[in-house]
Amino acid sequence: MICRTLRIGRATAYRSLKGRPRRYHRREDPEVVDRLRQVLRERGSYGHRRARVLVNRQFETRYGRERIRRLMRMYGLAVPVRGRRRNGRAHRGLIRREASNQRWCSDVLEIACWNGDVVHVAFALDCCDREAIAVVATPYSTGGVEIRRLIRRAVFARFGNELPKGPLQWLTDNESIYTALDTVIEAERRGLTPITTPAASPESNGMAEAFVNTLRRDYINDADLASAERIFEQLPGWIDDYNTFAPHSSLGMHSPAEYRRKQSTT
Repeated sequence: MICRTLRIGRATAYRSLKGRPRRYHRREDPEVVDRLRQVLRERGSYGHRRARVLVNRQFETRYGRERIRRLMRMYGLAVPVRGRRRNGRAHRGLIRREASNQRWCSDVLEIACWNGDVVHVAFALDCCDREAIAVVATPYSTGGVEIRRLIRRAVFARFGNELPKGPLQWLTDNESIYTALDTVIEAERRGLTPITTPAASPESNGMAEAFVNTLRRDYINDADLASAERIFEQLPGWIDDYNTFAPHSSLGMHSPAEYRRKQSTT
């Protein structure tokens, strides 16, 4: 009666007594959370942006980003935010290209197995569509032979038996496996223009570093690392999932394969 007389809502009268809840609840929240759990059961490293894409894709819904983020925080599904280390150096160069097959980057990561084996994985990545074009894995340190094999596989994957029709840069760091004369000659024979990052500047090949972090976070950390043989068995599935399924924020939440198809039709 008092609220009607004062023409105010009852929530306004009680707010000073109970306080406003930090997060609100909606009737459909349990259903949305159940769908989130189904998606995140195999994708526990995904944040709210990629989780939203997968839920909407799988259940044909149109949930908003803020709703998914709220529920993931409320029900303990959100991943912890990791701070970024800064060295104070300004990096104004742009690694990304506007079209595919203008610049590729490469690097090598190591995967330590539980039995003491160490698998070395060299990869080639397109600096536009982010696709992992080719991968070479060995149970020993990567050498120039493996990098030359990687170059041949990457060129064949994109161009078959032909050579690139336009200029195509090959961005790497300054390790000897990339700067060796035989490797540089092989790259130029395959139509690539080798370029290297400045000394003590790993951020200049940041796209390759980001790919390494993605592999470790989304695949390697929860994988069976019993031996090198188990890594070799799982690696093709990781690369295929990354290329064809996993959404990527810089690609408009498309996978690299979806982005390439979209790029070819526009």
